[in-house]
Amino acid sequence: MLKIIFMGTPKFALPSLKALYESDFIEILSVVTKPDEPRGRGMRHMPPPIKTAAEKLGLKVYQPKRVSSPKFIPKLREMAPDVIVVVAYGQILKPEVLEIPLKGCVNLHPSLLPRYRGPAPIQWAIINGEEETGVTVMFLDEGEDTGDIIAQRRVRIGEDDTAETLHDRLSQIGAQLLVEVLRDMDRGKVNRRRQDHAQATYAPKLKKEDGHIDWTADSARICNLIRGTKPWPGAYSYLQNGRMIKIHEAISSQPDEGPEVDLEPGQIYVSPRNDLFVRTGDGWVKLLSVQPEGKRRMSGPDFVNGYRVKTGDRLR
Repeated sequence: MLKIIFMGTPKFALPSLKALYESDFIEILSVVTKPDEPRGRGMRHMPPPIKTAAEKLGLKVYQPKRVSSPKFIPKLREMAPDVIVVVAYGQILKPEVLEIPLKGCVNLHPSLLPRYRGPAPIQWAIINGEEETGVTVMFLDEGEDTGDIIAQRRVRIGEDDTAETLHDRLSQIGAQLLVEVLRDMDRGKVNRRRQDHAQATYAPKLKKEDGHIDWTADSARICNLIRGTKPWPGAYSYLQNGRMIKIHEAISSQPDEGPEVDLEPGQIYVSPRNDLFVRTGDGWVKLLSVQPEGKRRMSGPDFVNGYRVKTGDRLR
């Protein structure tokens, strides 16, 4: 039996924990996750998804504020794991932790390293218009996603993929690959190769303002931004009265009958069928689903009818 400590926090790590728990050659000594955090309107302290799942499986859970703290490292040593498995844990492990497991620390990362290192690889791959991404299982070192690669699996990004749908697909594929790698480790058959650091790119954590649409950009870039920021932070713009409007779905599309006047990027064109188009830097985007601030989500035509939107109005 391969004895492991599993470290993870968000929803992305759930399929991996489940797959490892169900494997017949793995013993999960404990699960390490981040502390409960205040969330929601009432700011109640809520457990991370991995804690909830681990407790349902009857696994021992630890929630240190810092996994590399002098107080917690002795606990890790005491458990004497063969491998520490990290899936979206949220902290970089220090050398004192990396040296504990006999066979090393391995990490599942949702990109084809060395491209898209960092905390938001799924979102930025879509925003940047990539047609392919994947998952990587790697050995951890002291850097951020810089360790030797053990295995990778390529995944196509569909035209309708959002960060949400791609996240769910990669989490499942990554869990399968992780089990395969650990089975090889248990048999002593692991290959490793160094990353080509010259090819590295970085995917920084998204900020709220990253979802603000620049209508002077080309139509494809705008549509990719809308897909890549779903569900958070979400793509948005502002009506000329200053009210924010979230853009949930849009496509690059030319109106069948264009406006009789030239419009600038950000200006709206309402078609004879009340379809909602916005001028971009190189063409048009058709808004399929929008949500005015504080209101329900609605179709483009419903928004036109309900808010008396007319050709020439502007989004900023």
